[in-house]
Amino acid sequence: MDIGEKLTILAGAAKYDASCASSGSDGKGAKGGKKFGASLPAGVCHSWTEDGRCVSLLKVLYSNACRYDCAYCANRSSADIPRSSFTVRELVDLTSEFYRRNYIEGLFLSSGIFADPDIVMEKLIETARTLRTQAGYGGYIHMKIIPGTGERLIREAGLWADRLSVNIELPTDKSLQYLAPDKSGKSILGAMGDFSDLTGEYEESRRTSRFLPQGKVSVPAFAPAGQSTQLIVGASSEDDRQIINLSSSLYRKFSLRRVYYSAFMFPETQARRISDPRLPDIPGPPLVREHRLYQADWLLRFYHFAAGEILNEDQPFLDPHVDPKTAWALRNLNFFPVEINRADYETLLRVPGIGAKTARRVIETRRSRSISFDGLRRLGAVLKRARYFITCAGAFIEQSDDPKRIYRLLSDIDGAGLQLPLFEF
Repeated sequence: MDIGEKLTILAGAAKYDASCASSGSDGKGAKGGKKFGASLPAGVCHSWTEDGRCVSLLKVLYSNACRYDCAYCANRSSADIPRSSFTVRELVDLTSEFYRRNYIEGLFLSSGIFADPDIVMEKLIETARTLRTQAGYGGYIHMKIIPGTGERLIREAGLWADRLSVNIELPTDKSLQYLAPDKSGKSILGAMGDFSDLTGEYEESRRTSRFLPQGKVSVPAFAPAGQSTQLIVGASSEDDRQIINLSSSLYRKFSLRRVYYSAFMFPETQARRISDPRLPDIPGPPLVREHRLYQADWLLRFYHFAAGEILNEDQPFLDPHVDPKTAWALRNLNFFPVEINRADYETLLRVPGIGAKTARRVIETRRSRSISFDGLRRLGAVLKRARYFITCAGAFIEQSDDPKRIYRLLSDIDGAGLQLPLFEF
């Protein structure tokens, strides 16, 4: 099998993994003399970065041979698909050549579990190490941690990669055992914990080294872009509340940079759907649910919401027709109206239509002048949503204490009951 055929098979096999964003890293320095490649602070595989750029990376599996038979995976051991594997040299040469031709800005590397987890992990590490030390590659590398890998290998992986990730995949250990009986939730969380501990260790070493004579101690960067994970949405029966609570816990315990949500898609082989009685009977990927989970995740990370504020036992699923911040506001109309010229930053973040950037602009602007509705619009507020929840100098645009009316006006369902395109959050 030639390299082109391998690339077609192994790039296609990697497409189901959504957790391939990069941010917060300036790249690892290549070892040795002549260097090439400079990774950007944010960037990923044909995806939009936080500053609006679309960037790309080579996203492949080292091998799609796998011992595990996960029901939701197209590469499961029982799947009738072409199998292939790269060699380390093939993958190093391919990445180097694609980077030189400006096809990619980095590498996302994972693998099927074709052997013992430590053996698989050693191959991924060897690829990254060879890129850094022999090929002189200084671009972005995102590497998967194989669950079950020991701490020693995780430590070495973090010295060559910018970001590491291990996919938790399903919200509960019960679902994992049902759909992926070869995997262990304990091993997955253990790998996350090992990474978190190692990150703390290296940060402490860097702090200590500042007090030593210059040049005496050099502490290497350890996976400077942090760690991320992925949750599959809709393959199991858990509700959105369980997913949000889990994400909140992962952010708190392991300092994750991102949790990615991937709408469940039925695995296919050669355009034929793989059937499995363990999989749910749904017409298609739950893309709207995925979208709402990303919005709720944004509230956790940037808007200082607690998981229990977003969903509770009485409301275990996110509303498909309004974003979760608007849903919270409609349940808590007694919190409003918010006076734009007096509210603190945390309060402003609670207003639908006012994002974190706009809230900071409001705080800065009102130090020198009062803000009007037109001024608020110029600062970036979406008054179509904010108008029901704010006052400026005591005045309303439109005062309403009817949550059902506001819901009708702000939902993505038109008068005929049709779902409209999702509006910007």
